[in-house]
Amino acid sequence: MKKTFFASDFHLGVDARLSSREREHQVVRWLDHVAPEAEEIYLVGDLFEFWFEYRSVVPKGFNRLLGKLAELRDGGLPITVFTGNHDLWMFGYFEEEFGIPVLRKPVQKEIHGKQFFIGHGDGLGPNDYGYKRMKKVFTHPLSQWLFRWLHPDLGTRLANFSSQKSRAAMPPEERNWLGEDREWLLQYCNRKIGRGVEPDYFIFGHRHLPIDWSLKNGRSRYINLGEWLYYNSYAVFDGYDLQLRFFENEGRAVSNWL
Repeated sequence: MKKTFFASDFHLGVDARLSSREREHQVVRWLDHVAPEAEEIYLVGDLFEFWFEYRSVVPKGFNRLLGKLAELRDGGLPITVFTGNHDLWMFGYFEEEFGIPVLRKPVQKEIHGKQFFIGHGDGLGPNDYGYKRMKKVFTHPLSQWLFRWLHPDLGTRLANFSSQKSRAAMPPEERNWLGEDREWLLQYCNRKIGRGVEPDYFIFGHRHLPIDWSLKNGRSRYINLGEWLYYNSYAVFDGYDLQLRFFENEGRAVSNWL
């Protein structure tokens, strides 16, 4: 049986353990690595540190990743992209150029008899009210129309400055496991349990920490895909079970059952 792969938070456009260019090469190697046994690939948000599509302009760079996605789609491999909080301004380029659907909200779907709830994860769960209000502003048509009037060089510079400032302001402890009472996505998953069809797997990104957590019903699992700034983590479902793995890197997921 072929496998389903999930990855998120490449954040191409910003340097970390590797430069953005080196990390892009790494992501392309990962796609080459998994494609022969892949039935489908889900890229679950924040592929880029910043992405805004003008009517006739898209951000400079990322040609290796975009070319690889085009090659895989032309070869018939289904790929689905979710927007994240850094690349939520996608307006049709991926659909038109690559035939890749772009989803802006979480979806629940069945894969080989298992129920998956998939989304980037931003704005879900309790608290984080400031971001939730900001997201409503950023996704409002008027805000998008006004931003379009900025020259792309200026718009990109402002967005990157804001992103770097926000990243620098993040308390160091939030990069670590916070405990069940402060992990908002974990709380969101547990609150979803008992409401309709219960997913076997909740798949999210955004948290930047690989997590595999057994939920309160003892059957469902919360999977956070981590990120590629430092972890290079991803998930693979073989039709029977799902595992978090690490590409060209050693790592271990936060877990309450492994």
